[in-house]
Amino acid sequence: MPIFDQRTARVLSTVLLFLAVGAFLWGARHTVIAFLFAIFFAYLLDPVVELLGKTKICRNSRVRAIALVYLGLFCILGTVFYLVGPKLVKEGQALSQSLPGLLEQVQSGQIAHQIGSQRGWSWNTQVRVEQFLASHRDVIVHWASDFGTRVAGVATNAIWLIIIPILAIFFLKDGKSFAESLVQTADRRAQKQLVRGVLEDLHLMLAAYIRAQLILAAISLVVYTIVLTVLRVPYAFVLGALGGLMEFIPVVGPLVAAMSILGVSFLSNYPHLLLVAIFLGVWRLIQDYVVSPRVMGGRVELHPVAALFGVLVGAEIAGVVGVYLSIPIIATLRILWRRWQRYEEVRKETGVNPSPADVRAT
Repeated sequence: MPIFDQRTARVLSTVLLFLAVGAFLWGARHTVIAFLFAIFFAYLLDPVVELLGKTKICRNSRVRAIALVYLGLFCILGTVFYLVGPKLVKEGQALSQSLPGLLEQVQSGQIAHQIGSQRGWSWNTQVRVEQFLASHRDVIVHWASDFGTRVAGVATNAIWLIIIPILAIFFLKDGKSFAESLVQTADRRAQKQLVRGVLEDLHLMLAAYIRAQLILAAISLVVYTIVLTVLRVPYAFVLGALGGLMEFIPVVGPLVAAMSILGVSFLSNYPHLLLVAIFLGVWRLIQDYVVSPRVMGGRVELHPVAALFGVLVGAEIAGVVGVYLSIPIIATLRILWRRWQRYEEVRKETGVNPSPADVRAT
């Protein structure tokens, strides 16, 4: 009896192929991530491009519609920056100038006396906090250094903010052709039907997820900025922008935003810290249980435990980018598994290769 039969050889070759593809994707992960974000950006703009493409202005020209969308986006961003940019830059500069001094006071423990005297702490409490901070000086220095390194890393990759919109143009223009080419790579008709069905589900899921994330981030940015400004929290515009940007990162992002807002408010001797904490808690409940379900529309359909697991694994593998991509990747794996299960069920029941309509009906 031969050691390797034909079936074993096929299994081994498939495993080796997946390992080779995985190794290639890991080696080129930065480029792959850039293309993924370009696809996300294209999904974000696609509804507007489709709408403009049907108007008389574009005369069914998708290229002209894409050009008009990019022109409108540039004008909107320019207007927003003109209106709030000076205030945002001013607060950002003030915060960046004050942070080194605040961190030095934290490392030395002197901030315990400065804040404690204004908040009515007892002398013993001030001394204990000072001793705690002084004894953890190395940890604080390491944390600050690590944070600075991450910020510098993000700044060095700022060129992707230009490259990603450019790549998105190609996906907006030829996305359907790319999808059809992928379908045609399948050998058999049944395989083509399965691939086409998977792509349809992915299209619906990604479209809903990306647009929902943008809407949630925009809502959070507006709410954070307005409420923090009304409460007269220092650096309200910077903290509001941070809260909106962090909303893009599932689970972890809102927590980081809340901790940053509370931390800056505390270090700035803001007197109504409890009000800020209550607002952050109430807004999180409203966002997670009222706004998000209505905006997301149930397209992703992930259990919170699965989402949390994916976020933690994504953070372990690829940091912040992994956290953001974790939810779509898990949702994609779920779509592949459910599609394959339905396909196999229909094939076993009927004895023939099912059509996409039959798979959806199950």
